[in-house]
Amino acid sequence: MTDDLRYPIGKFQPEVEVTDRTRARSIEVIAETPARLRYTVASLSPEQLETPYRPGGWTVRQVVHHLPDSHMNSYCRFRLALTEDEPSVKGYAEDRWAELPDARTGPVSLSLDLLEALHERWVVFLKSLTASDFARTLHHSEAGRLTLDTTLTLYDWHSRHHLAHIDSLKKRMGWS
Repeated sequence: MTDDLRYPIGKFQPEVEVTDRTRARSIEVIAETPARLRYTVASLSPEQLETPYRPGGWTVRQVVHHLPDSHMNSYCRFRLALTEDEPSVKGYAEDRWAELPDARTGPVSLSLDLLEALHERWVVFLKSLTASDFARTLHHSEAGRLTLDTTLTLYDWHSRHHLAHIDSLKKRMGWS
């Protein structure tokens, strides 16, 4: 944990070498994220959901909606990387997506349910991949060439990163 409210678990650091054990751990984090997120926000009031996790940051509601937005993109990128030779994928304006009406005001239950279904399917898919599948690459418009191993560990981190945003806010506000 760090004192930087933007990066409560630190910035993403790619693994030097991803092993079968690393992959299994990352897949487990992805599998557990929907239940952990649901539990983390279950006791929050509507007013608490409207609280930014840091000054100038997204509200808890926006963070909840961001996770399936981001993870749907990643799921599709994994599938592209397995069916095309180093596909080009583009980033998206996450900050602008977070300002769209559904992310600003939509019920968090919609994204909690979506994340649960998405991760259930994603985990089945991830568990079917081989080490050579995880070595496949894609070209991200912002990050450059990435292996699926790096992408997997990135989304393990991404899941924990946003859960930590909400958990650290709850702790600072005495909501735990």
